Amino acid sequence: MNWSRRGFLGAAALAGVASTTPVLASIPGGVRKVGFHNLHTGEALDVAYWENGAYVPDALQAVNHVLRDFRTGDVHEISPKLLDLLTSLSARLETGERFQVISGYRSPQTNAHLHELSGQVASGSLHMKGEAIDIRLPGVDLTHIRDTALAMAVGGVGYYPTSDFVHVDVGRVRRWSGS
Repeated sequence: MNWSRRGFLGAAALAGVASTTPVLASIPGGVRKVGFHNLHTGEALDVAYWENGAYVPDALQAVNHVLRDFRTGDVHEISPKLLDLLTSLSARLETGERFQVISGYRSPQTNAHLHELSGQVASGSLHMKGEAIDIRLPGVDLTHIRDTALAMAVGGVGYYPTSDFVHVDVGRVRRWSGS
C-alpha cells in the first residue's frame, strides 16, 4: 500500500485513539481507585472514582479539590481519562502507593507565571484543562514510571530527573525530557 504523509499521519492518529481503549484492560474488576498525596498542601486522598459502570460524581469532586491549583486555590475538573491513565499506570507498575503530586490543575494565571520563569512550562499546558499531572511514586524509580507510561502510548510523557517527577497527560502521544 502506498501511503501519503497525510494518510500515514491520519492512520497514526487513529491508532493513538484506539490505543487509549486497552489502557483500562489492565485495571482489574469493576471498581477503579486512585490515591494521591499532594506534596504542596499535605492532603491525601484514596478514592474509588468508578463503580457500577459509572464515574462517581462525589469522588470526582474530591479529586478536583485535591488536585487544585495550590497557588491560587482554583478548582477545575480533572479529566476522568487522566484518572484512568493513572489507575492503569499504577496497576502496570504493580504498586498500591499513592501518587505524589507535584502539579495537577494549573490556573491560566499560574501557568503564565511559571511559563515566564521557565521555558519548560508550555504556554498552552494541558494542566490548565485538567488533562495533565506531574507525579512520582514512593519506591518506584522515575525511569520505570517513564518507561511504563511510554509503553502505554496513551498521551504525553515528560521526564524531569533533576526535578524528580514524570509528567503524564491524555493529549497526543509524545515524549520529552527536561531538567
